[in-house]
Amino acid sequence: MIYHVQKNTGRVDFNEIMKIAKETKPKLIICGGSAYPRFVEFDKYREIADMVDSYLMADIAHPSGLIAARCHPTPMPYCDVVTSTTHKTLRGPRGGIIMMGKDFENTWGKIAPKSGRVKKVSELLDAAVMPGVQGGPLMHIIAAKAIAFGEALRPDFITYAKSIVSNAKEMAEQLKSKGFELVSGGTDTHVILIDLTKKNISGKIAEIALGKAGITVNKNMVPFDKRSPFVTSGIRIGTPAITTRGMGKEEMKVITHLIDKTINNVENDKILSDIKEEVSNLCSIFPIYK
Repeated sequence: MIYHVQKNTGRVDFNEIMKIAKETKPKLIICGGSAYPRFVEFDKYREIADMVDSYLMADIAHPSGLIAARCHPTPMPYCDVVTSTTHKTLRGPRGGIIMMGKDFENTWGKIAPKSGRVKKVSELLDAAVMPGVQGGPLMHIIAAKAIAFGEALRPDFITYAKSIVSNAKEMAEQLKSKGFELVSGGTDTHVILIDLTKKNISGKIAEIALGKAGITVNKNMVPFDKRSPFVTSGIRIGTPAITTRGMGKEEMKVITHLIDKTINNVENDKILSDIKEEVSNLCSIFPIYK
């Protein structure tokens, strides 16, 4: 069953989740999201899971770096299984990770064939990955993950994560001052979800225009969207990449101005070309490699 956010707040509707859980008695509840700009309230999900004797799984692909830096609540005390990518805010290689806060015996009758003991869930997860769905491991990716995890333990990573959030909050405020409607009214994380309905423009058109202007975003559905997933009524913006380049609050003001200018001139190729030059000049001040 699918649960939703509240129309008036854009935040997860826990009353609806409770109602669905009591009616359906799910074996597993999943929390997390790819375009949810607020903290994931893992503790509230746990309360509901316990009420219906359900397992709880979190996907933290997007906020994992923020969680590592203690800029976002951690799922580990509350969730039975946690999955994540290792790129995005964690800033590692493209890949994934499956974690457990506490191991426990499975309740599905999976027995070790020789000893007859009940297998741990961690064993089932390991076997499902290798050799279940994965072939030969990519050793260079494993090494890159180790480097990323090591970097996440350093003090400068915490500075980076805090800057991601402060940049996102600054951008959110600048967007609101220019008349953009933000889902949930702002952000606690690195994600900003803009509802373009009142701008009378689709996410698809906005994405294409911003791409021409050298600004990478993606079209994204907004809560209760009436457009299809291929068109959408919104766009999603994230701040990790520009933060990694060293940009700060002043640059967020510049970028927001360029986004606003683009959205207001989606059919003017000359203006979009001029904006692209401005974007290029800004990026040259903050090169990826020095």
